[in-house]
Amino acid sequence: MKHYILKTFVALAALTMVFSCEPVENRENLPAITLKAADIDIAVTQDPSNPNKVTMTNLTDDIIPYWSYVNSNGDELGHSNQQTNTVTFPFAGTYKVYFTAYTRGGAVAAEPVSVTINSNNADYFNDPKWNYLTNGTAGKKWVLDMDSPMGWCGLDYPAATGDNWNWFPDYASASWCMVNKDWGSMTFNLNGNYNVSVTQTAVADNTQTTKTGTFTFDMPNDKLIFNGGTEMLRGGDYYPDCSNWVSVHVLEVTENSLRLAVIRDQSRTGEGKCQIMFHYKPAP
Repeated sequence: MKHYILKTFVALAALTMVFSCEPVENRENLPAITLKAADIDIAVTQDPSNPNKVTMTNLTDDIIPYWSYVNSNGDELGHSNQQTNTVTFPFAGTYKVYFTAYTRGGAVAAEPVSVTINSNNADYFNDPKWNYLTNGTAGKKWVLDMDSPMGWCGLDYPAATGDNWNWFPDYASASWCMVNKDWGSMTFNLNGNYNVSVTQTAVADNTQTTKTGTFTFDMPNDKLIFNGGTEMLRGGDYYPDCSNWVSVHVLEVTENSLRLAVIRDQSRTGEGKCQIMFHYKPAP
C-alpha cells in the first residue's frame, strides 16, 4: 500500500459545481494561520485487495480540504471536500489526485499524486444500472421521450417523505412545455473510459451542437456529473431557470427509461425551487 506525504506547492484552479462537493469558503472560523505547502500532509493509498480502490486522507489540521481527481487525459472524474474520500477507478491507466487546503490565509495546493491502475475491474460494473445507462462498451443513445418529455417535482422526490410531490404529464396534457421536435441526443459508453457525447438542438431553430467528454455516475447518491464541457440534454426554453446543467439527479434508470433532473434555482417568473425533470428513451 502506497502512502504519499506531499510537501510541494503547485497552482490548482478551484472548480465549482452545484450539487457536488465544493470547497467551502467559510474560513472565518479557522485559526489565523498562514499555511505553507511544506506543511500539507495527506495520504493517497490503494487497497491491497483491490488496487482499483483508492482512499484519500487529509492529515493536515485546521484546514478545509478539497480533492479533485482526473484521468490521463486530464478529464475530471470527481471532487470532494471530505476529510477522507474513497473512489474506485475501474479502468486501467494513470490518474492524478489533486489536493487544495483552504485557510484564512488563502488556498494552498499540494503536488498532485499519480496513481497507477494496472488492470480493469469488471466487477465494478455488475450493477445492471450501468448497462441500462451505457450498454457497456457498445454505447447507448438516449433521446427525449416526446410522449412525456418533462415534468416537475419536489426537492426530495423520489423520497417517501418530505418535499416529494411530482407532476409528470404526458405531452398531450402539457404541449406548451416545449416544441415537438428533435432536441438531440445523449450517448454514454464504457469503452475504456466513462465517455459521453451530447448533441443539443437550439431553442430558436434546428441548429445542433455536439460536445464530447466524460461522465461520473455516483450511483449510491443517484447523481450523474457531466465533464469536459458537456451538459445534460434538454428541451424547451428552460436553460436560464437553472444554474447547473452539469451535476444532475438521477430519478430513474431502466432499460427503456431515463429520468434526469436539475434544480430550478433562478426562476425567471419567481417560482420556488423544485426539480425540473427530463424524460428520455433509447434512440430507435
